[in-house]
Amino acid sequence: MPYLEIGDARVHYTDEGTVKETIVFSHGLLFSGEMFADQVAHLKDEYRCITFDHRGQGKSKVTTLGYDIDTLTLDAARLIEELVAGPCHFVGLSMGGFVGMRLALRRPELLRSLTLIETSADQEPAENKPRYRVLNFVARWFGLGLVVDKVMPIMFGRSYLSDPARKEERNRWRKYIASNHRIGITRAVNGVINRKGIIDELHQIDLPVLIIVGDQDIATVPEKSERMHAAIRHSSLVTIPKAGHSSTIEEPRAVNEAISNFLNALPK
Repeated sequence: MPYLEIGDARVHYTDEGTVKETIVFSHGLLFSGEMFADQVAHLKDEYRCITFDHRGQGKSKVTTLGYDIDTLTLDAARLIEELVAGPCHFVGLSMGGFVGMRLALRRPELLRSLTLIETSADQEPAENKPRYRVLNFVARWFGLGLVVDKVMPIMFGRSYLSDPARKEERNRWRKYIASNHRIGITRAVNGVINRKGIIDELHQIDLPVLIIVGDQDIATVPEKSERMHAAIRHSSLVTIPKAGHSSTIEEPRAVNEAISNFLNALPK
């Protein structure tokens, strides 16, 4: 397994494809680069595809500090530089989108384009914080197995959760979420809960941006994507029917099509 030493973090990554242009995928909270498996399979014949696991998640090292979004952004920048991947097409889902927006604002020379999936430029809504902190407390001291049934409806839309044909797939992701390292993941959750909003900075982004949102996303509702679309000049917005907060898993074909259409339309 390939790893990079980035400061105090030992970051796991995958690197597939040999074509010159590179796509870097940044995952959402509770997951890892595995949530982009369908996108990598779809794109790797045309692009070099890199996924990585944020510190404390997936196969990356659990560190004591560094879970705030600013530090995660520095991690991503270092990874792009170390792997000689820039300027790249950066694809970020949820927490990965928080990172992607900050990269576009602070290290724009590393990016050719930005795709934002199921994410928000706002701070975490105040009404969500008490519930998330309770879930985080239980996960920290008793394990994610006790909260996974509360988390699944946040991470996935109702169509995916109610589809009998996808029961086995759902169970696999349920086990995956429950298997997260309870220290690493609760530190990552705190980083997400305590993030600052950057909606007032988005007008400074000056590169092509694709925004994707599932119409059943309750974690970052579609109105959040509409706000980002209105604030970013060179942006387009695609809504994915029957998808929740993990649209790359729930409706991979629709997400793949949206990303391919966006990339193919960029100047070569």
